Amino acid sequence: MVYENMDFDYIFDIFFSCGIIDVIEVIVLEFYYKDFRLSKLTDKKYRHLFYLLYWIVYGFFFFLLEKINFNRYFDMTTAFDRKIPFCEYFIVFYVLWYFYVSYVLIYTLFFDIDSFRKFSRFAMITYSVAIICYFVYPTVQTLRPETFARDNLFVSAVRFLYTIDTPTNIMPSVHVIGSLTALFTVWNAKGHNKPIIRAIFTILAVLIILSTLFLKQHAVVDIVSGVLVCIAAYFIVFYKKKKSVKA
Repeated sequence: MVYENMDFDYIFDIFFSCGIIDVIEVIVLEFYYKDFRLSKLTDKKYRHLFYLLYWIVYGFFFFLLEKINFNRYFDMTTAFDRKIPFCEYFIVFYVLWYFYVSYVLIYTLFFDIDSFRKFSRFAMITYSVAIICYFVYPTVQTLRPETFARDNLFVSAVRFLYTIDTPTNIMPSVHVIGSLTALFTVWNAKGHNKPIIRAIFTILAVLIILSTLFLKQHAVVDIVSGVLVCIAAYFIVFYKKKKSVKA
């Protein structure tokens, strides 16, 4: 039994009616890769797995960028950015981004190979554009607060975020790019075609993007540039031109 293009609701039906063991059995014992061997990596059925190598390449260059100290950074901060209030509670959605993108990658990898290919092509285009921008036009923002009006768990989480994430290499925003990569894939994935599911993913993407502003992680220019890059990539990867019907 092949589970490529599996419906999103199928897994939840198994989970709630049978239990987690049945879900694990479906994913581990009967999914698309049950016959996979490294010797078959170049077979047409498994060739799409090479897309995963891109994340190693991207990770290397991003890590390199974080270590490079450019002579000049261009400040993306505007007066409008300074009017946006800081709100530590958005850290929830900011961190959710990692699970949001990972879920779509893993789901499509296991159950919707065609969508996985599109997800990967979209990511390769948009993330690569971001890396090139960071090298060619190093950017920074100066929005992070030095003091906080409140002291709570969410503020502590933001403080920790600031220690591990520099305010550089921000335009276009990878959080925007990752969110829209996942969102556009969900919009076009066969297993997520119910309006309620697409609405939930859309709302989450919007909240994740807004979180970058309310946590002072990005400026508005970073968001706009990220959206524009993704719109261009959408027409390359997902958009299908309707064929004209001859009379």
